[in-house]
Amino acid sequence: MSTKQPGSWLQLKRVVRFGDTDPAGVIHFHQLFRWSHEGWEESLQLFGLPAAEVFPGASKTDPAPPIALPIVHCQADFLSPIKTADNLSVQLSPERIDLSSFVVRTQFFRGSEEVANSVLHHLAINAQTRKRCDLPVGICRWLEASSLYLGVQPV
Repeated sequence: MSTKQPGSWLQLKRVVRFGDTDPAGVIHFHQLFRWSHEGWEESLQLFGLPAAEVFPGASKTDPAPPIALPIVHCQADFLSPIKTADNLSVQLSPERIDLSSFVVRTQFFRGSEEVANSVLHHLAINAQTRKRCDLPVGICRWLEASSLYLGVQPV
């Protein structure tokens, strides 16, 4: 488990690049989902959970993780235009739903203004059988540590 302060893995930064925007100069909707997923990945890394323990193909030498974590539902709200060169603060709020699923709520702020938010709902499945299973231990540790920081009791 990480010895860092929880805020270090739940509070991130993002700068909007020209390539993130459409011809109107605002981000294209799919970028928010990409950023949300990348934020989740970065949070796990900052927590100390190696990508190879979570994501298939992250290691050339280790076998793929036995548990997959597909996104089974996602949603996003755009509250204000997000443009090139905007400096965004990204706040992650992961929450365990049950023994086999969790959500990662992500809020995007420009200064103190919330400009967008998203929800990614993940389900743990056995990578071979594709049947629902318990979440991996590392993800459970990340969820528990995050919930303690956010003031939520773990399941």
